[in-house]
Amino acid sequence: MNLFTAYCGIDCETCDARIATIKDDNNLREEVAKKWSVMFQAEIPIEAINCTGCRVEGVKFHHCSSCEILKCAQSKGFNTCGNCPELDSCPTISQILEHVPGARERLGR
Repeated sequence: MNLFTAYCGIDCETCDARIATIKDDNNLREEVAKKWSVMFQAEIPIEAINCTGCRVEGVKFHHCSSCEILKCAQSKGFNTCGNCPELDSCPTISQILEHVPGARERLGR
């Protein structure tokens, strides 16, 4: 599996947060913060939009340190949630699977 597929199935290579980080683009960071705040019904500050990808070395999105998806997959020794037999009934990843096109497919499901 591609290292730029996040634990939850997000495609980090095309993720606006990673693109904003790589390009050091504050305008894109602001757009992403607003969009994600609405999408995930949480206040996401512009400063949080810094990430190189959750399964590669480098800076991580601020939520990663408290990400229940990441913690769960790592605690079970999975490369991604696609390895988990409980994926389809998991409430922890349900918002990602609902709002991120292609996430389920990238997880091999």
